[in-house]
Amino acid sequence: MASVVLRILCAACFLFMADGVSLATGPAAAAAPAAPSSGSLNLTAILEKAGDLNTYISLLKSTQVDSRLQNQQQGITILAPSDAAFAALKPGTLNAMSDRDKMALLQYHALPSYYTFGQLQTVTNPVRTVASGNGGPFGMNFTAIGNNVNVSTGIVNAAISGPVYSQKPVVVYQVDKVLLPLEIFGPKVPAAAPAPEAGVPTVSPSSDGSASATSDCRSRFVFSNGVALAMAVLSVRFVASL
Repeated sequence: MASVVLRILCAACFLFMADGVSLATGPAAAAAPAAPSSGSLNLTAILEKAGDLNTYISLLKSTQVDSRLQNQQQGITILAPSDAAFAALKPGTLNAMSDRDKMALLQYHALPSYYTFGQLQTVTNPVRTVASGNGGPFGMNFTAIGNNVNVSTGIVNAAISGPVYSQKPVVVYQVDKVLLPLEIFGPKVPAAAPAPEAGVPTVSPSSDGSASATSDCRSRFVFSNGVALAMAVLSVRFVASL
């Protein structure tokens, strides 16, 4: 009897161990998919699905700025002007811009990080753009106004109501104005006068202008008085000879 019980216990232990092995060697739980990088996404296709961004997309392609925006490693926030925004620009604005300024304008409409709508409401200003590079100019300011966010360039103010696309690491907001950076469209600072060459004497306006005029007037006064005096002497001698 004892031998029968022992055999049953051994069989049970064997079955338990076999089941444990099957559990340990079973398929592992599926890992969560990694978030795509901005470089793995087609930004042009994303913008095309948003609609009403044809001019912006065309400019990105013609300047090849789309490839730079595609490779932002920390994510990207795009502020895309609508077709109506570009149509509202002063005629000839884009055509008058150099290629370099046009590229800077397009890069100015992108932030080199992923900003949710809530983050834009509380972000520390000024916010760096792709055009800023590493700590350069071309910044912009964001201010929460009710349920909206106002973006200011120093020249243009535009309202942002919410994203038209948001899937980390890319978020796209549509703006109703082209964001004109102060560095390109602001008042131009007059160039400084060139320094005088070494060894060349500088003449002040007073010594060259008013001083010479005064000297000339004095010379004429002396000459005219001398002529008058000479004529007076001759007149006296003529009268005395009579």
